[in-house]
Amino acid sequence: MHALYEPVLGLMRTVAQDIMMPRFRSLTADQFAEKTPGDYVTIVDRESEAFLGEALARLLPEARIVGEEAAALDPGVVDRIGEGVAWIIDPLDGTNNFTEGRSPFAIMIGLTVDGAREAGWILDPVSGRICHAARRSGCYIDGEKVVSRRSDGGLPKAAIATYFMPAERQAEVRRRAEGRLEIVDIPRCAGEQYPRLILGQNDIALYERTHPWDHAAGALMLEEAGGRIARNDGAEYRLDVPGKGAIAASTPELWDLAKAVLFD
Repeated sequence: MHALYEPVLGLMRTVAQDIMMPRFRSLTADQFAEKTPGDYVTIVDRESEAFLGEALARLLPEARIVGEEAAALDPGVVDRIGEGVAWIIDPLDGTNNFTEGRSPFAIMIGLTVDGAREAGWILDPVSGRICHAARRSGCYIDGEKVVSRRSDGGLPKAAIATYFMPAERQAEVRRRAEGRLEIVDIPRCAGEQYPRLILGQNDIALYERTHPWDHAAGALMLEEAGGRIARNDGAEYRLDVPGKGAIAASTPELWDLAKAVLFD
């Protein structure tokens, strides 16, 4: 996996420089549209995925390509994700932020073998920050090995997208969290949320949706840094096992706290 680090990073930087940043804050009305209500796709998503898919296929000809936009057109793309080698591509994570002309947004690539997360890359095109992890080799941010840690002082900070929830569930979550968790805003970008957990800015994240491209890279980074991600009932989070929802936390102890507060 180490031999792939620089080649993959180089492809991501090319996308950021040649496809993404030239269109940041300059999208025209015909360059983005709603896939589903409130969920946008842009010309950048499509061009980024096409470039990365072709280039990654040349790096590992035996690997299948599982891209977010391809899966939006054909859900069968994710079938057999647990078989063999696969590149998991999120060509523009945080698309809604991008269309609004603000960060964060990211490029995310994961590499899996038989459904297991083996390597991941997250590039922030605005700051240039690169996060990378490989199984059993640790998590690195801008080349420095990192260990996830709790935020400083006060209640644990929980990034929970309450507006994705029905009104009753929103009220229940806020009632349960009262005095035990501080609910903080989400960045609307998994490529930013995972680094926040690792770097001690947030302690807990509750995900309602767990698409492979949103979590293949970041979940491995969190685990390699010493954190934990699992389904809401404690079951292992695997890309090849269907399920809804997941809790991610910067330490196993904070994961246990989140589960107790939000679901028990």
